[in-house]
Amino acid sequence: MATTTEEIPTPRESAAGEREAVPAISLEGVAKTYRTGQESVTAVSGVDLAIEPGEFFSLLGPSGCGKTTTMRMVAGFEEPTAGTVRLAGRDVTDVPPNRRDVNMVFQSYALFPHMSIANNVAFGLRRKGVADGEVKRRVAEMLELVELGDRAKHKPGQLSGGQQQRVALARALVNRPSALLLDEPLGALDLKLRQAMQLELKRIQREVGITFVYVTHDQGEALTMSDRIAVMNKGAVEQLGTPAEIYERPATRFVAGFIGTSNILTGPVTGTGERARIDFGEGRHVHVRTDAAEGDRIDVTVRPEKVHLGSAEPDAELSRLRGTVREVVYLGSATHYTVDTADGTEIVVFQQNASGAGNLAERGGDVWLSWRPDHSYVLPGRS
Repeated sequence: MATTTEEIPTPRESAAGEREAVPAISLEGVAKTYRTGQESVTAVSGVDLAIEPGEFFSLLGPSGCGKTTTMRMVAGFEEPTAGTVRLAGRDVTDVPPNRRDVNMVFQSYALFPHMSIANNVAFGLRRKGVADGEVKRRVAEMLELVELGDRAKHKPGQLSGGQQQRVALARALVNRPSALLLDEPLGALDLKLRQAMQLELKRIQREVGITFVYVTHDQGEALTMSDRIAVMNKGAVEQLGTPAEIYERPATRFVAGFIGTSNILTGPVTGTGERARIDFGEGRHVHVRTDAAEGDRIDVTVRPEKVHLGSAEPDAELSRLRGTVREVVYLGSATHYTVDTADGTEIVVFQQNASGAGNLAERGGDVWLSWRPDHSYVLPGRS
């Protein structure tokens, strides 16, 4: 049931007299613990989030990190053990799912196989008693939005997996919820179709302008579509930020390793100044900006695409390491190299195959690795 006009709070006013938008969804200290006999398992631990109206927001993390449980508490399918869930400022912690102004789309499309596509999309509206003329208008509008206007009379079995997912999306959007919750909706699709649907979902979200909350374990999916991402691990949010912030400036070792591929080097600071220096001996060193004192042991991360691989010794102003190529993998647009350094650290290098000149190094070859100092980043805490 949609939220009534009386239930929607007016925007807050800041100390400066400016109107502040109320978050579409906010979680305040939300936690969920399951009990089995004498044992208890914490699935979500004290999560605080504020998701803005019209935002494409992703909950990202590995299986078992608590992201789906968090979404189910927003939807009302799970009751928090502690904390408060608000929709547009209204406390809905104890409100049942059918009285929350959100809809949910699952990985399983759950379409009625005996109904036409149009009737599948219209199902919820008809159950609410919406007039036939209004139902037909809104269904046609939604089918055009998901580019299935010419398939209205087809049955689900006559559509591809991607088309069925779009029908499920139209069925959820036709009710005009204030927010749409999507639980790994593209997981059943093959890679190429999944990538195409990522762009389609983002286009649809921009056009309808409502809040999307998206659960996924796929880092590329979250980076492609999201305005902001909450990276979850062991029931807690490890980092919240834009895709660029999370990728370029990971807050923890877990985030650095989970988002894309990241090389992590550990060593003591041997020189300070505008840029600190970590020495690995025999002309090998890494430059990085840090407030760490000399002798402090720090973790430094650098992304594989930032690293240059070559046979010539690089400039001493660059971060530079010596290593031996252990593996070469050709992937069409790029070649991936795995290099073992003298101290046993594994470094992964991604090199674009722009020139078509072939491999820069062969398996077993000795190489120099180098990158600009500003491409190194110190992880805030060792974990």
